[in-house]
Amino acid sequence: MCRNVYTLYFLVLTLTGLCGCSSTPPSKESGKAAAAPDKIQGRAQVNLDETTAADAALNAGGPSVYLVDGLHRYRLFFNTAFPVEANKEYIAEGVNAQKTIDEIGDPDQGKNGYPLQSSCDRVVRMAWPGLAFDITDSHVTSLRAKVKRYPARPVFLVTKLVPAPPKQIDANSPDAKKEAGEKEVPEISVPAEKQRALLVEGPTTLTAPLWEPAGGTARCRVVISDGKVSELDTGAQLCETVPWSQFRYQPTVKGGHPVKVKTEVEVNFQARK
Repeated sequence: MCRNVYTLYFLVLTLTGLCGCSSTPPSKESGKAAAAPDKIQGRAQVNLDETTAADAALNAGGPSVYLVDGLHRYRLFFNTAFPVEANKEYIAEGVNAQKTIDEIGDPDQGKNGYPLQSSCDRVVRMAWPGLAFDITDSHVTSLRAKVKRYPARPVFLVTKLVPAPPKQIDANSPDAKKEAGEKEVPEISVPAEKQRALLVEGPTTLTAPLWEPAGGTARCRVVISDGKVSELDTGAQLCETVPWSQFRYQPTVKGGHPVKVKTEVEVNFQARK
């Protein structure tokens, strides 16, 4: 009798433990499903010259579309075609592919290539759940090919695209001054060493990205206006991944007037451990 009681007690504890364990994963998954989508806003660029099969696969039957926000140029990936007007401001919701791939991580630190097939599959399913298997596989192939070729140029999987509300333009902003007919600010060239001395803040050492785990030194040609990096004059992928908005320089003045500066900035990428 005593033995039967102990056996029953053991079974009750086992079932209780199993129920407790099985209740945890669904709550985590539901938290992931409820995560807010990524959002970007920028001016639309419509490119009719990109006509390769790889480009067409991102367009859902339409032209290649980008959203430009300062130095960031997002390539939009459509599952469903959206009407887009060039030079108009839009707000896009969806999944920032490279950002999400980096958050997923890579236990092999890029040794098996970047991006991983599994990471791209997860990104596509996050943006567009419930698609047929063949359509999902096609989107995964297109996404992986694009990211593999240009790993620092963000691809954004669009779930919603709406026109942005009109901006209130500051009378002292560069756009307002141009419209007012003011002269363009002159541009001068400054050696890298001299410009480095004017750096106020900015991360000159960064962790290497997943797609370039060995790191290295990037010498990036930039244009600086009013102490901020306003243009990137290079196609080097490491340069495109630098967070230029974090850099501040003492504004350069010539003859008592501000000038644009063309220079080179050196950024070191430490190898991933």
